[in-house]
Amino acid sequence: MCMYSAKEGMPTDWHLVHYGSRAIGGPGLLFTEMTCVAPDARITHGCTGLWNDEQEAAWRRIVEFVHAQSATKICLQLGHAGRKGATKLMWDGMDRPLEEGGWEVLSASPEPYFPDSQVPRETSRADMERVKAEFVTATERAARIGFDMLELHCAHGYLLASFISPLTNRRTDEYGGSLDNRLRFPLEVFEAMRDAWPREKPMSVRISATDWAEGGITGDHAVEVARAFAQAGVDLVDVSAGQTVREARPVYGRMFQLPFSDQIRNEAHVATMCVGNITTADQVNTILAAGRADLVALGRPHLVDPFFTMKAAAWYGAKTYCPPQYAPGQDQIMRNSVRDRADLDDLKVRGKPKTRAELKAEGEGRRLAAE
Repeated sequence: MCMYSAKEGMPTDWHLVHYGSRAIGGPGLLFTEMTCVAPDARITHGCTGLWNDEQEAAWRRIVEFVHAQSATKICLQLGHAGRKGATKLMWDGMDRPLEEGGWEVLSASPEPYFPDSQVPRETSRADMERVKAEFVTATERAARIGFDMLELHCAHGYLLASFISPLTNRRTDEYGGSLDNRLRFPLEVFEAMRDAWPREKPMSVRISATDWAEGGITGDHAVEVARAFAQAGVDLVDVSAGQTVREARPVYGRMFQLPFSDQIRNEAHVATMCVGNITTADQVNTILAAGRADLVALGRPHLVDPFFTMKAAAWYGAKTYCPPQYAPGQDQIMRNSVRDRADLDDLKVRGKPKTRAELKAEGEGRRLAAE
């Protein structure tokens, strides 16, 4: 999740503490926020980037800390904001255009996100070659830094996603029209990145499995999108949804995006990661046990509790890696979890509704006692 706290694309001490503390908290895999491949690829002035040596050094500091102080792997997510770029910081007005200090934005077609947003320039072939080269250069930097995994962001209406959705792609050339054509540029970028990324390290792609809008991408389309990326060499599909057009009408609820992960995993036969209002370890375990996803990502729960994973592991009696500095805290939570589980089991027994036979027997006993 974007922190909007970078300076000129540079991750700062905020990011070191943010990612470092969550890595120490015990997750198996940590994803960075969408990191932009060029200054004009940013959503806001506060977005992180990976287009120069200073940014590369700052990211290396974070990755080396994660590897040295935890057992967590870390994945870099790369993206280009497209028509949703040159906007205000989230807390100043999410997706609202900058009033000053903006930059030209690109999209598959020249249609603004809001009526008063900047009208994007339709991406030309020269733009495509430049953007693809920027993704490749950032990929090479990520490999030098030592990231364990790489993800390409093709969701939420950003540049590559704008090619995939028919709601934002009105082109009449070989990059518009059919789904195969709309996937052409995102796949060209992915394949170029895959060639530059170490073969032994995995790559994933984030997609919007539905636009939540009439005439847009649906779950059935998402299966085809996943298959196309799988043929191009993707190892995992990160299944998100929406944020493509302002008129979207998402259907919110617990685990509301899970059905799309389920459909893609079991119809396209591609490994998936599900996201979206998943808040408890019980939900995570149920999803995995039911075969509805291969990985589960929890963003907001980790924002407010960096030790969510360590606490969940303790609840189930599984001891995860813990830095020696924090061992006393882990020992305590392991002990407390045993007691808390016993208390819950006892409460379940005492609170179990009685059967009709038991109630009838009790009533008969009271009647005899009264006599």
